[in-house]
Amino acid sequence: MSAEEPLFRVVRGIPTAEELAALVGVVVGRSSTAAVTAARTSSAWARSARPTAVKPVAGPGAWRASGLPR
Repeated sequence: MSAEEPLFRVVRGIPTAEELAALVGVVVGRSSTAAVTAARTSSAWARSARPTAVKPVAGPGAWRASGLPR
């Protein structure tokens, strides 16, 4: 892709400058969010502190299992 080649083009309609600015903002925002999300990783220790949908069950070994990672 060359420097003069546009990243996207309007094929229908005549958008205003504000509409184009909004579109560019969304595209740039989505691409930077995806890059940050892909680069971010969390440890098993951090994930263990997050609430889960699985509720602990009472019974033999429940106390020991409550401290184990899921």
